[in-house]
Amino acid sequence: MSDKEKNEIEKELDTTGLYCPEPLFEVRNLSETLEIGQCFKVIADDPAAEEDLKRWAKRTETELLDFRKEDDILTFIFKKKK
Repeated sequence: MSDKEKNEIEKELDTTGLYCPEPLFEVRNLSETLEIGQCFKVIADDPAAEEDLKRWAKRTETELLDFRKEDDILTFIFKKKK
């Protein structure tokens, strides 16, 4: 069983149609509302979101449990660590 299957996704954020820096702002705002250990899913279609959100996760010690890219849709599963 993968980490993302063990961890229930508490919130989902759809940022499709938003472009840099809006997806990052939306993810940061959502993360601030969550408790440590909670997981959340982010969907984006901004090409810059892949690099921006992966960098944000590393900087904030948020665990990236899964990342998928299908056509123009990016899907991230994060776990808040601190």
